[in-house]
Amino acid sequence: MKSSPSERKPETPARRSRFRENAEAIFIAVLIALFIRTFVVQAFKIPSGSMKPTLLIGDHILVNKFSYGVKIPYLNTVLVPVGSPARGDIVVFKYPLDPRKDFIKRVIGLPGDVVEIRDKQVFVNHKRLNHDVGVFSDPHILPGTLRPRDNLGPVTVPADHLFVMGDNRDESFDSRFWGFVPLRDVSGKAFIIYWSWDSEGFGVRWGRLARLLR
Repeated sequence: MKSSPSERKPETPARRSRFRENAEAIFIAVLIALFIRTFVVQAFKIPSGSMKPTLLIGDHILVNKFSYGVKIPYLNTVLVPVGSPARGDIVVFKYPLDPRKDFIKRVIGLPGDVVEIRDKQVFVNHKRLNHDVGVFSDPHILPGTLRPRDNLGPVTVPADHLFVMGDNRDESFDSRFWGFVPLRDVSGKAFIIYWSWDSEGFGVRWGRLARLLR
């Protein structure tokens, strides 16, 4: 015979205590996860080939948001300065023409630098930038009057801004086309690939996992 609602045993203090402890643990875990995502590390997925071969479509990366200081969320105001972007850093930032989108590029010019591109060769402060990360897919050289892809400037990077480019130089939409990145819009420095999925080959790129970025 079933007992009536009035005959059911009331919830014991011990059961209420366990429920409260579990709820508090979940709440604290959520707060910690939000804190880490906001101030320390955030995950991003690479959607385009503008950073090939350094980053491929389907790479999943971690970005250190603490590298350049602790920022107030949504205001992008630095609360605790830690460091500044260096030439060669791979950074994630808000796309200046549409802040709802995140872009990832390599820092080429720092505030005050003079950047010039001559026949695909990059010069910073009148010295050729020597690094092996830039690759080219198109042997043709376009005049600067047609497009700024292969010939640009010289231009001076304004205070509190960066000049950025993709490693896949002929297939990257970057500072050559839309200008400079405000430092306040830089989310952080990309430092590692933690997962990589090849959608065309439908498989994991095991050799790219845990690869540190440079």
